[in-house]
Amino acid sequence: MTLPVQLLEEAKSLDLNISQACEQGLKSAIASIHAQQWLADNRASLEASRQYVEENGLPLAGYRNF
Repeated sequence: MTLPVQLLEEAKSLDLNISQACEQGLKSAIASIHAQQWLADNRASLEASRQYVEENGLPLAGYRNF
């Protein structure tokens, strides 16, 4: 893995744990990609649900107390 020297120097001057920061960044990037993939995989179902609610209202809406 390579990182820009200026970025590493700034991280060291701030006493930042570079390994931990990289791990957190990777976890965040992976989670973001998984979320995007899930939305893409389920787009048709989400759109169908939105369309149903738009045409018929919320299921069980008549039983809501608020």
